[in-house]
Amino acid sequence: MNSVILHPQSSIQGEVTHLPSSKSISNRVLVLNALATKKGKLHNLSDANDTQLMQRLVFSNEEIINVEDAGTVMRFLTAYFAVSGQVKILTGTNRMKERPIGILVDSLRLLGADIEYLEKDGYPPIRIKGFQHQKTNTLQVRGDVSSQFISALMMIAPSLPQGLTIEITGHLGSKPYIDMTASLMRGFGAKVNFDGRLIQIDQQNLSVNEHTVEGDWSAASYWFGFTALCKEANLILPNMALRSLQGDRVVVDMMENLGVACEPRGNTLHLRKKDHMPSFSWDFTHCPDLAQTIAVVCAAKGIEGSFSGLESLRIKETDRIAALQNELAKINAQLIEESDHWKLIPSSHLPDSVKINTYHDHRMAMAFAPLASIMQVEIEDPSVTRKSYPKFWDDVKQLGVKLTQQ
Repeated sequence: MNSVILHPQSSIQGEVTHLPSSKSISNRVLVLNALATKKGKLHNLSDANDTQLMQRLVFSNEEIINVEDAGTVMRFLTAYFAVSGQVKILTGTNRMKERPIGILVDSLRLLGADIEYLEKDGYPPIRIKGFQHQKTNTLQVRGDVSSQFISALMMIAPSLPQGLTIEITGHLGSKPYIDMTASLMRGFGAKVNFDGRLIQIDQQNLSVNEHTVEGDWSAASYWFGFTALCKEANLILPNMALRSLQGDRVVVDMMENLGVACEPRGNTLHLRKKDHMPSFSWDFTHCPDLAQTIAVVCAAKGIEGSFSGLESLRIKETDRIAALQNELAKINAQLIEESDHWKLIPSSHLPDSVKINTYHDHRMAMAFAPLASIMQVEIEDPSVTRKSYPKFWDDVKQLGVKLTQQ
C-alpha cells in the first residue's frame, strides 16, 4: 500500500500483542554468538527487518553483502567481517551510501584490517580484503558521531590477539548503548571494563548457553504516545520490565511529565492517562530515537518544549530534524534551532486531518501515528515500519483504530 489513513479514535484500550523484542539487543547477540567459540541458543529474537537481515547476513557465504537501509547491520558487520578473514563487499541503499562510516573504517585499518572504499571516501560501499597481524591494541574514537562505531569495535575486541583498549574522545552520545554492549558481552564471558571514557577488553573466547531477548522500549514508546494523546487509554505492554539494558526505558520518566502513568505488573506494563506539565525539557543525547515521538506529543498537546542532544538525528535513516520540522509545520507547530537546543512551539490550532511524509524512515511513521487520537492521519509509505516493528499497523488496528489503505 502507498499510504494508510488512520481515522480518529479518541479511546484506546487492550494488550499490544505484537510488540517486538529489542532490535538493539537482538543485533548485538547475533554478532556475539557468531564470534563465540561455543555458540548458544538465542530466544525471542526481534522480527524486525534489521534483525532478520543481520541473522541472514552474518553467516552469508556471498561476497556481496547488501545491508539495504540497516545502519546497525552495516556498522556491526563491517567490524565482524574485518576480523573474519573473509573477502566481502558491503553495500546498501542510496541513503546508506550517504551515511558516514569513515571513523569505524579508520579504526579497523589501524588495527590491521585491509579495507577500501569503492565509490566515495568515508562512505559505503566498501571492500574488506582481510586482516593482517594486529598493529595496535589501543584506539582513540570520537564519541559524538555514533555509539555503534564503538559497540562494533567492542564486540570484535575479544577475538583480537592483544585485546583492545578504546579511549573515547569528545562528547559521548548514546552512552546507554555502550553500557548495553558491555553488559551483553559479559553475558558471553568477556571481561569488559568501562569507566565512562576508557573501555578495556581482554582477548578471550566467547561462549554462551542461551540468551532471551527482552521487549523493545523504542517500539513501546509509540504506545506511550497514543496514551498521551487519547482522551481515554488503558494499554497493556507485554514482555516489558522497568529494569532494562535499554536506554529508551527513560520514556517512562519523560511521559510521566506528558500525561502517562506507567504501572509495572509482573512482566507487563500498564499505561493510563494522568495530568501533564505545561512545559517540557530534555537532553536526548542518550536516547535520540525517542525525540520524534516526544516532539509530536508536545506539539499536539500544546506543550512548549526545549530539546537538546539532537545532533545525531541528522545522520539517521533521514535527516530527522529536517523531517520533523517539515511535518510538524503541517499541524501548525515549529521546531526552531537555538544556540544550544531546539525550541518546540506547539500548535495553537490543530487541523482536522494531516498527511505525513515518512522520508523512508520507520520512526517518522510510528511517531506521527498517535495523532490519530485527535485527527485523521494519512501516513505515506507505511511499510517502512517493517524495519523495526513489522506488525505495528496490525496492533494499531487491533486496538480499535480504523485503517483505510490507499
